[in-house]
Amino acid sequence: MLHTFKNFSNDESGAVTVDWVVLTAAVVGLGLIVMTAIRPAVTGLSTNIAGTINAAANP
Repeated sequence: MLHTFKNFSNDESGAVTVDWVVLTAAVVGLGLIVMTAIRPAVTGLSTNIAGTINAAANP
């Protein structure tokens, strides 16, 4: 029984998975921060484009 616990404590096969989960969470969090920062500019630009298209379509 002690041998089984020693093998379990020395096993590092799942360590890479944990690293990838942490890395993926960091990338997703960074993406959300970037989207929050650029959302107002994108919204304003799309409003300007829609106004220009409407003005060209309805002279």
